[in-house]
Amino acid sequence: MLELPRFTAAAVQAAPVYLDAAATVAKAADLVAEAAGRGATLVAFPEAFVPGYPYWNWTMNPVQGSPWFERLYRNAIDVPGPEVDTLCAAARRHGVTVVVGVNERGAHSMGVIYNTMLTISHTGELIGVHRKLVPTWAEKLTWTGGDGSSLVVHDTPVGRLGVLACGENTNTLARFALLAQGEQVHVASYIALPAAPEDYDMADAIAIRTAAHAFEGKVFSVVSTSVVSDEIVDAVAGDDEAVRKQLSRPRNALSGIFGPDGRPVVEPLVDDEGIVYAEIDLARSIQAKQMHDIIGHYNRFDVLSLHLDATPRVPLVVTGRPPVAATDDEAEVER
Repeated sequence: MLELPRFTAAAVQAAPVYLDAAATVAKAADLVAEAAGRGATLVAFPEAFVPGYPYWNWTMNPVQGSPWFERLYRNAIDVPGPEVDTLCAAARRHGVTVVVGVNERGAHSMGVIYNTMLTISHTGELIGVHRKLVPTWAEKLTWTGGDGSSLVVHDTPVGRLGVLACGENTNTLARFALLAQGEQVHVASYIALPAAPEDYDMADAIAIRTAAHAFEGKVFSVVSTSVVSDEIVDAVAGDDEAVRKQLSRPRNALSGIFGPDGRPVVEPLVDDEGIVYAEIDLARSIQAKQMHDIIGHYNRFDVLSLHLDATPRVPLVVTGRPPVAATDDEAEVER
């Protein structure tokens, strides 16, 4: 008889140690330990958690924000790199699958930062590096877009796992690309966004998006959102009371776990730091999919189809370069 995973998921809602990658990674490792101690075998962290989100894009003009971009670049991380090693070690030590958002330095240019989600296996192996396809709105001042090569669903002990960052969870085609690869558990990572228009309720927006993907795909969706700490407000706003008020708006963060019926499995956490835990039983998706299976019987692939270009996009393709001539010392070694 088919046995499907049944496990505890943890959705972390926390603030980074702002623009301090080493300290934020240390905090993440402690939170992995805490969640594992409560029985979690999947731990999800917010978008851009290491070392934080570029809030200045929403509160300053591009010229004012340029020194902040440099500060973020200097405090972003390399993938692979020592900070990734620390996160992998935490996952391996506690035997949990970890998804965490980071700012990744581009290897080929000092003008490139990627909004990246790392998926780390329970054995401590980095198995997924997803770069957000399209930075949202003001984020284009900071982040470079990724490509389709990282829209991959991974086999893990907690099921077939897919991830998307923030606004990507409104991208119907990106979500379908994961579902069509057999996604069973979805991790959606967000940042708290109090800097949006005044009538925008970020907590509601996150809940709607999360419920929509869970219900449409008949999957479990684990959503993790960051918190705007006093440290972040002080750093970005300084003495500007209007910006301080803007960054301190309530209902800007929501984290939790949603089931294949689109409903929260447990009460989501709004605004405050903490960890939401819930038991996930993948067998709950079977009967739900009998009604609506949009990657199976409830579709018409002779009428509608999706093409995913998974080609990695690189700035330079070199062909036909002759081999470099050996030095005298190298030639001597060869002889």
